[in-house]
Amino acid sequence: MDQERIFFFDTTLRDGEQSPGCSMYIAEKLRMARQLELLGVDVIEAGFAIASEGDFAAVNQVAREVRGPRVCSLSRAKEEDIAASARALEPAARPRIHIFLASSDIHLQYKLQISRERALELTDKSVRLARAYVDDVEFSPEDSTRTDRDFLCAMVQVAVDAGATVINLPDTVGYTVPHEYAAIFRLMKERIRGIENVVLSSHCHNDLGLAVANSLAALEAGARQVECTINGIGERAGNAALEELAAAIHVRHDQLPFHHGLDLRQLFPASQTLGEIITFGPAPNKAVVGSNAFSHEAGIHQHGVMSNPLCYEIMTPAQVGVPANRMVLGKHSGRHALNHRLQELGYHLNRTDLDLAYDRFVEIADRKKSVFDQDLIGIMLTHLRQTPTLGSHDSAAIASPQA
Repeated sequence: MDQERIFFFDTTLRDGEQSPGCSMYIAEKLRMARQLELLGVDVIEAGFAIASEGDFAAVNQVAREVRGPRVCSLSRAKEEDIAASARALEPAARPRIHIFLASSDIHLQYKLQISRERALELTDKSVRLARAYVDDVEFSPEDSTRTDRDFLCAMVQVAVDAGATVINLPDTVGYTVPHEYAAIFRLMKERIRGIENVVLSSHCHNDLGLAVANSLAALEAGARQVECTINGIGERAGNAALEELAAAIHVRHDQLPFHHGLDLRQLFPASQTLGEIITFGPAPNKAVVGSNAFSHEAGIHQHGVMSNPLCYEIMTPAQVGVPANRMVLGKHSGRHALNHRLQELGYHLNRTDLDLAYDRFVEIADRKKSVFDQDLIGIMLTHLRQTPTLGSHDSAAIASPQA
């Protein structure tokens, strides 16, 4: 299969920021945008310019200072929104206006209180207006996965005819499943005139925990832009996680033969930068960038990883920018892991002393969730009366054992 280029559209600064506790000041948005530029994302959705003076200023500042990726501002299908986005994006090297308009009957009836016919009129008018300002216009029929398929096709056709360059099909409420989402993209390719001149895009929320799976299904069905966020932050349960998508494409390139412009070594730094800005990081068991993603406690796993990391690691920590894998010593750890860490601390034990140390280690591990270096040093000094071997890389830092 030929490799095809896909584009990463990062909405950490817009959709991600909308999640509780994730709002950012202008300087913080700019810092994150610079990190995203280092990561190599293709598009940065910098904000919703009409939302506030602060959001307008943030979009404008990112547009002024970030020159590599396209810079995008979100707009409703309203003249004032589109004009605000256009003004905010004036300094951008490659600006994009992103318009969204509800397409599902439940949204049209209860949120907007407009007819389908009126929605089609607004689609045409808003896309044409945006194209008068910029050459790159993305259109999103909001809640597309709960939209009548014939009407969805009609709305997309109007947007394409009006000049949209990107058609995004958002799973706004995280409702769809992979085979169903893929079928929507195939339907667009079959029924929309001129679709071959448009980039199809996915935007998935994680309410059922399927955002990444749905996004990958969209790519297989013809989407070539994937919208996502660092650490998967976003409304409610969040968005598709950029780092998970990138890692899946890297590890399963045999099934996902795409190429992109990301520097995978910047995935972990991007995650860490976001965590510092919003004051909380990903869950420990978060794929790729969580603190446990390359940690091992079970003894058989630790032995396997020390023999060959490929036994239990499908990618290396260095490939995604993680400094190293981590052996966590606890009640599930075995002699191999204990001996490995003791040697790192400068203690080289014979089998008899290792067995004694392991028995004492197990006693401590049964009382504590994790066993730390100070506990190991205490075992050595108190029960085995051993001092570390001179020249150990850690010996200079060894302190007195804890009680």
